[in-house]
Amino acid sequence: MNENNMEDKRHLRSIKTRQKLLEAAREVFIQEGFHKATITQIIKRARVGYGTAYVHFEGKEDFLVVLMENVMEKFYEIAEAAFLPASVNEAEEMIHKQTNEFLKMAEDEQKMLQVFEQAIGISPLVSEKWKNIREKFIQRISEDIAYAQRNGLARKDVHNELVARGWFFTNEMYLWEIVRNEYEHPVEQIAKNIASIYIKGLYL
Repeated sequence: MNENNMEDKRHLRSIKTRQKLLEAAREVFIQEGFHKATITQIIKRARVGYGTAYVHFEGKEDFLVVLMENVMEKFYEIAEAAFLPASVNEAEEMIHKQTNEFLKMAEDEQKMLQVFEQAIGISPLVSEKWKNIREKFIQRISEDIAYAQRNGLARKDVHNELVARGWFFTNEMYLWEIVRNEYEHPVEQIAKNIASIYIKGLYL
């Protein structure tokens, strides 16, 4: 076996080990919550050696940050959908769809998001990660608003980033209500109502 093949096999084993650790971490976090979960529990669940685990992750916060990135990437795929409406009606349809998909994703990922919420209140590292994720969403929304303004679909007398920040915070508030099971109305109804208010306030 040549050196390149050996290197490829080692790399593949490393990827599989990392994935095994992340799957174990997800299970332990959901079962125990962030506060009670330990890296020892994760390592035992993954059935790997301590030395091997610490090659990939320094501690449970590192595990959670990667899991947070993986989960929030699903949300970001919704935000990243091409937003090039040719009319206000098209923009309205797209925004309703995105809002509904975003909040439905909160339902689908509820258990993991519950862990994130616990960790945000405890870990400065996780809290900082959430702030970075939030800013990424706000930047994307801001770009969509700027596009609508340039194309005469949205009001030009408002600041795109400030509006984007307010819109994301509205969605984030409902996201956490869904995570905590504090919502009384169907997600579709919530999405329709908040998107309608946003659209009526911004679009011409």
